Amino acid sequence: MRVLVVEDEYYIADDLRRCLARAGASIVGPMSSLTQAEAALKGGEFDCAVLDLNLHGESAAGVADELKILGIPFAIATGYGSGAVPSRLNDVPRLEKPFDPSQVVDLLSRLERPSVVR
Repeated sequence: MRVLVVEDEYYIADDLRRCLARAGASIVGPMSSLTQAEAALKGGEFDCAVLDLNLHGESAAGVADELKILGIPFAIATGYGSGAVPSRLNDVPRLEKPFDPSQVVDLLSRLERPSVVR
């Protein structure tokens, strides 16, 4: 499985990268900026994603919207609580920081690829 990691906190991103790689995933990223995340979407060479919604003060909710449109399963990793997540993303699995990276592995292994919205 190829996993896109979008996370601006270096240590969290590195922990995720290492944990996912140990579980056998190929990592795309980590991407630490909105520009990088948007470019990764255009490349589209991943099966699922872990997405921090706040990238250096910029909202990545548009990236989440695009992942939903493309039918790519993803999880939101946030340190701002559920109030910081737009209501349109309430159905997306979420991990509250701080979390154990192994929780991400478990969550991603349970994600199903949703049908593509057109």
